[in-house]
Amino acid sequence: MVAETIAFALFALVTLGSALGVVLVEDVWHSALLLGVALLSVAVHYVMLQAEFLAAMQILVYVGGVLILITFAVMLVRRDGTGVDADAGADPDTGVDRA
Repeated sequence: MVAETIAFALFALVTLGSALGVVLVEDVWHSALLLGVALLSVAVHYVMLQAEFLAAMQILVYVGGVLILITFAVMLVRRDGTGVDADAGADPDTGVDRA
C-alpha cells in the first residue's frame, strides 16, 4: 500500500509538473514534448486505477494521434530562428540567385 501511494504521488508530480511546463515553456516544440509526458503520465494513472483499456486508448488516441498531429503542425509552421532569409539574394521572379 505504501509503494502504491509513493507511485501515485510520483506520477502526480510528473503530471502536474509537465502540465505546468506545457503552459509556461515558451518554445512550442518543448511544450509539445511536455504535453506528451503529461498524457503518458495520465495513462499511468489509469493503469494504477486498473483501467487498462482507458490507458491503452489514452496512449493510442492522445499520445499517438493528437500529439503526432501537433508535432507535425509545429514542424511545418516553425521558422528558422536565425533571422537570415535564405532567398534574400534570389530574383523574385525567377528564384535564381543573383550573386
